[in-house]
Amino acid sequence: MRAPRVAVMRLYGPIGGAGRTAEWLELARRLRESRRVAAVVLDVDSPGGSATGSDDLFLALERLAARKPLVAAIRGMGASGAYLAAVAARRIVANPNAIVGSIGVIDVAPRLPRLLERLGVEVTEHSAGRLKGMGAPWRTETEPEAEKEQALVDAIYAAFVERVAKGRGLTTERAGELATGEVWLGRAAVDLGLVDEVGDMERAVEIAAAMAGVPPRLAIARVHRPLIGRLLDRFTATTARALADEVEARVFEGPRTRL
Repeated sequence: MRAPRVAVMRLYGPIGGAGRTAEWLELARRLRESRRVAAVVLDVDSPGGSATGSDDLFLALERLAARKPLVAAIRGMGASGAYLAAVAARRIVANPNAIVGSIGVIDVAPRLPRLLERLGVEVTEHSAGRLKGMGAPWRTETEPEAEKEQALVDAIYAAFVERVAKGRGLTTERAGELATGEVWLGRAAVDLGLVDEVGDMERAVEIAAAMAGVPPRLAIARVHRPLIGRLLDRFTATTARALADEVEARVFEGPRTRL
């Protein structure tokens, strides 16, 4: 049997409500249960995303950290929901110029009644329930709906602040003072208590290995996906790149210039 190693779990890109986030949850569970994994480093470069998805990920990582040493390494960005995920770790390391923080919640919903009116589009709505249809983009938000939306945002925000306070050993009041939605660079985040030390991925692996009492040998942890899924991902990525290149060419080229 191979000697236990430090597994690296990559948290890259936006955190959605399903799909990829479900894969991260499953990977966290597998790492928690694997006998070959002595400790885990969460490699973070993400702007955050879905509030529910981020909280699901936090809970999965919290369970992992209760079983094995978990160290977060913020390399590029650990903001909002991604910072919440990092808070589940026993220690957080950040690159000197990493973007850290953005502790806050925002709820955005477009309102299009004027645009629909200009287009001659009329929307008929039938509903039962005082707030059913809240957030519908085809009409102006009512005052009760706005109050309810704000109450939801406030509740999610309070939970976020509480998790940061507990994870970072801060008082709720101090965590609230830092929960302004702003970001800091890694060095400043250390001074504020949001990060334990400035360092890179190698340093994070060293810390995790020392906690587990194993040599600092790492293995990248990946979700095993069916071949068709991997092929579809590659096709989608290739198509997206081709579309972006075409848009860029049309925007920046002269009207008669074409290769």
